[in-house]
This record gives sequence, structure tokens and C-alpha cells, in this order.
Amino acid sequence: MGFDNTVTVVGNVTRDPELRFSQAGMAIAQFGVAWNRRRQDQDDEVSFFDVTCFRQLAENVAESIRKGSRVVIYGTLQQRSWQTDGGDRRSKVEILADDVAPSLKWATAEIARNERSQGGGDYGGDRGGGGRRNDAGSRPAPNRSDSGSAPAADADPDDEPF
Repeated sequence: MGFDNTVTVVGNVTRDPELRFSQAGMAIAQFGVAWNRRRQDQDDEVSFFDVTCFRQLAENVAESIRKGSRVVIYGTLQQRSWQTDGGDRRSKVEILADDVAPSLKWATAEIARNERSQGGGDYGGDRGGGGRRNDAGSRPAPNRSDSGSAPAADADPDDEPF
């Protein structure tokens, strides 16, 4: 799977996140974000995007951000098309978020780490495809250094990389 359509957008949240759950119980949060491009001697250019988050990221976003918050969104672009009841074709580009963070350019934030839930496979922003898992189970493959060597033997696999 290629990751050649990744995007990072810094903008203002235009509506509070709406949290809902799929029939299978997966959390889904959706909100809007506006990105402003300031231009001298011209009107500002504003782009609006719908943002969709899944699983734990969705729950964290719904609890943490509000309309007016300045956020940094990292994800992929997806275009959807449909036909209205009147027969008109419509389409929109939305961001499927892998990560959402508060922008600290004009604000401060207090970080509270959530405990990892049991069951594994939930690494934040994966988009409903069953989690990012390796063939061995619910843990991701270990990170390797640039030389390709395995992590140190005394490394605890349950430790986060940060």
C-alpha cells in the first residue's frame, strides 16, 4: 500500500467533533477544519476540509478538541462522489486522519497519556482496516535502525518509542 497522498494541514476546527460508533463498535469522529492562505494585496484564500478519525484517535479527538481549536492534522486524502436525489453529481475531498495534534504556535497544551487498551492492534489513526498488524499477531514489527539491525536485546517491546 503506497503512502504517496499523505498531507499535513494546519488549520482551525470549524465544528465540534461528532463521535459515533459503527455497528461493530468502532469509534468514528468527524469534524471540519479550515486552512487560510494569507496573501498580500489580495483576499485570503480559505479551504475547508472534512476530517474523519477512527478508533482511539476518534475518542481522543472528541474529548480534546473543540470548534476554534488550532490543530495539526496528518493523514491521507480521499475523494468521494455521489449523486443527489435531483440527479446532480457531487464530490468532496476529505482527510482520513492518522494523527491530530493541537498547534502550539499560539497556545499551550497539557498532555495526558491514555492507558493502552487490551487487545492490541489499535495504533491510532488506521482507517478501519483491522489495525496495523504483522503476521505474528497484534504487535507491530519492531523498528529497525538505518543499518537494518534489530533493536537492542534489552529493549522492552511494550515500551513506547518516545
